Amino acid sequence: MAGKRPFGNPVPVSDLATEILDPVLRKRAGMSIGLVQSWEEIAGPRLASRSRPEKIQWPRRMHEDDPFEPAVLVIACEGVAALHLQHETGEIINRVNAFLGFNAIGRIRIVQKPVTADQGRPKPSLRPLTAAEKAKLSGAVGMIEDDGVRASLERLGATILGQKKV
Repeated sequence: MAGKRPFGNPVPVSDLATEILDPVLRKRAGMSIGLVQSWEEIAGPRLASRSRPEKIQWPRRMHEDDPFEPAVLVIACEGVAALHLQHETGEIINRVNAFLGFNAIGRIRIVQKPVTADQGRPKPSLRPLTAAEKAKLSGAVGMIEDDGVRASLERLGATILGQKKV
C-alpha cells in the first residue's frame, strides 16, 4: 500500500515525491532534488527568489583514465538578478561544492529567463475607517513630536484597524 512502511507508520507525501522525482532529476538535469530544495540556503534569500538551478552539465569522459573535470552549473535567473549572481559566482560555487561534498562545480553559466517565484500572500483589502476610529487613532499618536514617525504610526494604525471586521 502506498504511503505505508512495514511497521504501519505513515510516510510524508514529500518523501514519496522525492523518491520518485530524484532519479528523474538526476537523469535529466544531472543533479539531485536536494540541491533544488536547498537553493535558498545556498544562494541566499535575495537571489533564491529570482533564480533557480537548472541543471549540472558534466563533461564527457572518453576513457575511464581521463582525469576528473568539474561540471558547469546552469542557473536560470531574471533580469537584474543575473548581475548579482555574476558577482557572487565564486561564493555560490563554494557553497554548492560544500553542499555536494566535493569539488563538483567549476563554473556557473547564467541563463536569463523568467523564474516563477512564490509571490507570497496577497495584500488584504482594507475597509475604510469610521470617524470614531480616525479620531481615536489621531488621539493616540497626537503626542508624538516627530512628523515622520507620527505619520508612519498613523498608517500602521489605519492598516491594523482596516483589517479588523466591524
